[in-house]
Amino acid sequence: MSLRVAVVGSGPAGIYTAEALVKQSAGPVEVDVLERLPTPYGLVRYGVAPDHTSIKSIANYLQRVLELPQVRFLGGVTLGSEVSVDDLLACYDAVVYCTGAMVDRRMGIPGEDLVGSVAATDFVNWYCGHPDVSPDRFTLDSPEVAVIGVGNVAVDVVRVLAKTAEELSSTDVPDDVLARLADSQVKAIHMIGRRGPEHAKFTLKELRELGELANADVCVRPDEAVVLGGDFPRQVKGNIEVLRSWSERAPVGRPRRLDVRFWLRPVEILGTTRVEGLRLERTRLSQDGRVVGTGEFETLPVGMVLRSVGYQSVALPGVPFSSETMTVPNVEGRVRDREYVAGWLKRGPTGVIGTNKSDAAETVRTLLADDPHGRVASIDELLSARGVRPVTYEDWRAIEQAEASLARTLGRGERVKLVGLEAMLAACGRVTPAPP
Repeated sequence: MSLRVAVVGSGPAGIYTAEALVKQSAGPVEVDVLERLPTPYGLVRYGVAPDHTSIKSIANYLQRVLELPQVRFLGGVTLGSEVSVDDLLACYDAVVYCTGAMVDRRMGIPGEDLVGSVAATDFVNWYCGHPDVSPDRFTLDSPEVAVIGVGNVAVDVVRVLAKTAEELSSTDVPDDVLARLADSQVKAIHMIGRRGPEHAKFTLKELRELGELANADVCVRPDEAVVLGGDFPRQVKGNIEVLRSWSERAPVGRPRRLDVRFWLRPVEILGTTRVEGLRLERTRLSQDGRVVGTGEFETLPVGMVLRSVGYQSVALPGVPFSSETMTVPNVEGRVRDREYVAGWLKRGPTGVIGTNKSDAAETVRTLLADDPHGRVASIDELLSARGVRPVTYEDWRAIEQAEASLARTLGRGERVKLVGLEAMLAACGRVTPAPP
């Protein structure tokens, strides 16, 4: 009898897990990839910036895995809603949790809950067309915006804020979102890091892209670009050199301005009902390497604050979870008998997309060595009895085709994302579209 495994989550970690199961298993294996959305690929679809088409092409590789005869895609199936952990253990020999890290960490400062103070992931989900975020979620009516964080997500956010709608028109940004970007009133963007340039987490390629912006001057203060000594890795040296070069050039009067700031930490978001400003404190490193305040403050007159200070996972119903590490406790991917974990939910939000491949391979080695067996029921019969009709891979391909058709109609690139679950389900004939 073949080994049957449920993989919960269809992002890179989940699909790499499915691939590893097929490749590593000595005997027959069947893998169902369960996903709460009608669409696969996770952060590749809803986290990678729309203008990073080379990175988004990873979806082509993931697609080939979903097309393997041993793999099925079951969209619209949520753990804790349509199925429970006990249901999965009854229907599969093993379950692998791969739901990633879905929320931003908070800064823990006064004013963080004001209107206009939001997680960068919400903004990313918005311009990437995630069905959880409405196209009218953001109105870019403030002349100044602060982005807290100096990693690649922060770089993506400021780049999208700085570009014109015309520059993004050939991407898959939803049309309603593109219209809001076209109406943007943003003139100044502040990207803020608590430490110095040598501690920034962005990669050199992503950083250099900011210097190529046609619609924004990129400015760095000379005193904040100073780095004293140190034997840094080549990547860090490259970042330092780029930032230093930007500190030596004068603005040329482009429509928008991006200020890349260092040695500042947010201490309070100002305002009564919505964001009206951001108070920052100058920082330095203590002898033991901690960031400490200097007692020197400044205030930026921003109307929006986007925090990008790290991701964290959330607990799944019925699955062990550590509130200290914000991961599922595991040993080489093993959680409990017949339960496993891979990806950011396993190790925390570290590494790049490709890191999930080796991580998934480790988990699968553990799973196969355990040789789990225990299923007594059928997931198809269980879902049918509950009136749940999963979105199939063929349904997903119909959604893709509808997005390609929409792009042709609008004269915009290769595809334009459909917005909302109803539109996606209508595209694959699952619901009747609402009248215009």
